[in-house]
Amino acid sequence: MLKLSLPFWLDGPELAKLKAAAQVWWEKVTDWLRWPLLQLDAETCHLSVLDMLAWQRDITRFRGEQEDLYRIRVKYAFINAVDGGSTSGLKRIFERLGVGYVEIKERIAGRDWDVIELHLTESQLSKNPELLRVLAQQYGRTCRRYEFVSITPLSLHLQCLEFNDDQQTFGASILPQDLTDIDELNRSVARAYYFTHVELAEFLGTL
Repeated sequence: MLKLSLPFWLDGPELAKLKAAAQVWWEKVTDWLRWPLLQLDAETCHLSVLDMLAWQRDITRFRGEQEDLYRIRVKYAFINAVDGGSTSGLKRIFERLGVGYVEIKERIAGRDWDVIELHLTESQLSKNPELLRVLAQQYGRTCRRYEFVSITPLSLHLQCLEFNDDQQTFGASILPQDLTDIDELNRSVARAYYFTHVELAEFLGTL
């Protein structure tokens, strides 16, 4: 903004009034010169000029659309047209227009190949029903059927704890001499078992 100033030797009450009047006048002139440039901005232009920009950018205002949303759609018309038709681009369009995060699922098992599901929260579906329909129609893929699916986010709390453990491994081996002792022990056990069940019965039978 233009800021007028006078030399210190011209500073006085009457000249100060003249400077203030000139300041107001040149501010108005600056606004008049900036007005045509402001009409090229969809966020600040007059509503009638906005309708002309919307027609130029293939944007139609739907019934009940708020003016601020209408201006945003006109402002991002070019970049939205570039992003239209792709999965990642459609997600960016929803983010730009204030809808928020959306999940897109294609080629769903058991469904027709042309069905695409848009997963949104219940608040997103209730706040922007007409906007979602317009976006899917204008920026969606050709020959596709879009379905809106409601999702409910849940809060998940995780707690991290520290735990420790240790492990010890002991090795053992059997030497040849140990094998001999084990075999002798097995034979002794077998003889004792035989005497207990066989020889004892025979011994009792002779009595």
